[in-house]
Amino acid sequence: MNGSLVVVGTGPGKAALMTGATQTALARATDLVGYGPYLDRVPRRRHQRLHASDNRAELERARLALSLATEGRHVVVVSGGDPGVFAMASAVFEAVEAGDPAWRELDIRVEPGVTAMLAAAAEVGAPLGGDFCAISLSDNLKAWSTIERRLTLAAEADFVIALYNPASKARPHQLGQAFELLKKIKAAATPVLFVRAAGTADAEAVTTTLGTARHEPATSLPPRRSSRHDRRVCPAVRS
Repeated sequence: MNGSLVVVGTGPGKAALMTGATQTALARATDLVGYGPYLDRVPRRRHQRLHASDNRAELERARLALSLATEGRHVVVVSGGDPGVFAMASAVFEAVEAGDPAWRELDIRVEPGVTAMLAAAAEVGAPLGGDFCAISLSDNLKAWSTIERRLTLAAEADFVIALYNPASKARPHQLGQAFELLKKIKAAATPVLFVRAAGTADAEAVTTTLGTARHEPATSLPPRRSSRHDRRVCPAVRS
């Protein structure tokens, strides 16, 4: 069994923000496995097979990649941003832990990338220059009550908070609920930054306050030209 598996992140979108190690891994791969819009960011090579799947099929994607690697293929699992931040690296190791014992003998490597939080912060200055945390508002893998508790504790500890996955068609109200919770703890003048398409030519940012922030970021920013699948990050900066 001479196959291998590398988990990479393409960065926030701009090719210049994709690391050299990631580009090398992509060039050497025989198979690319990932969510379709992320695979679209990768240059096509004739010798490679592409295996695209739906956004929520993370474990299935990981199992496919591991199975291909056991067949001797050199597989790269493609995420956006950094593969270890709300992305595919955790799904791969979860699949290894619960799956075929042969998968534990594979050569598996994770290449770090530039996560959306860092690209969003760079668009507006240095809001992450002190202590900060990242919290996903998606309740697909955890209860909303858990998210509320984490938001409360982070706000009470006066962390800068970067909110990943703030809203979707299936979860249109959770960003508003998060703001209402934070308003009970933080001052109304606490800065809030909405950043879209960070790290790309289409980057847009709006600065407001917690007291006036709207919970529909799509109405606060002009329509974007980048992929509708890109993750938005809204760092809420402490006062």
